[in-house]
Amino acid sequence: MLAVAGCTTSTVLTSAVVPLNSEKYAAIVIDAHSGKIIYESASNERRYPASLTKMMTLYLLFEALDSGQLTSSSEIPISAFAASRPPSKIGFKPGQSIDVRTAILALCVKSANDVATAVAERLGGSEEHFATMMTAKARELGMRSTTFRNASGLNDPNQITTAHDMGLLAMALRKHFPHHYHFFANRSFSYKGKMIRGHNNLLGSVRGVDGLKTGYIRASGFNVATSAARDGRRIIAVVMGGESAKVRDAHMEELITAYLPRAHPGSVQGQ
Repeated sequence: MLAVAGCTTSTVLTSAVVPLNSEKYAAIVIDAHSGKIIYESASNERRYPASLTKMMTLYLLFEALDSGQLTSSSEIPISAFAASRPPSKIGFKPGQSIDVRTAILALCVKSANDVATAVAERLGGSEEHFATMMTAKARELGMRSTTFRNASGLNDPNQITTAHDMGLLAMALRKHFPHHYHFFANRSFSYKGKMIRGHNNLLGSVRGVDGLKTGYIRASGFNVATSAARDGRRIIAVVMGGESAKVRDAHMEELITAYLPRAHPGSVQGQ
């Protein structure tokens, strides 16, 4: 179980960054070295994860790789149900397949819902059972307020989380899979001669940002989980409920600018 140390944030909230004016808003900034929370706003309020869900899908896929259940070249079949998932997607037809390495890129970069469902069916037998596995893993990681119902983050009123829990998941991905974390830094990838570009505009535009994941459904607003490092300091930050990708990204940049210098300097795994 991962531990994140809480702190009182009323003073830093008023002196550094103003929360977004949205009922869907929630945010947290965690010092990746010490685990201390250095900013939070509504971080334990229930929110919809949207495609931040795919961080857990990837967590279980990374576990399957490391255990030998799959290899990077293993093929994942695309069922009719997986192929029918709405965008964002790669656009497979039933009966096609995708190798594991490309599936990881499709999840990290394109946030492909068809691939997320295919991974769920390959690892769990069905997406429903895989969602049960996801929720069990969430509890193991200390994510007490998260329930998963699917592998993609597509709208389900019973698929809920908190900014705090998404911060724990992002921390766990960096801690447990430093050898796979580089996938989150990709802004595009080539597949069958086509360049597929991603949604995370913080990559390459905000100094120190090296992942993780964006997400959006109407019920959630615009979400993002981010890892950023500068000068020996690293933070994990989550913003949920932005009114647009532009507003969300600008707020995340504010949080990074204000709170990364307050993080504890030192060696951070994977930095």
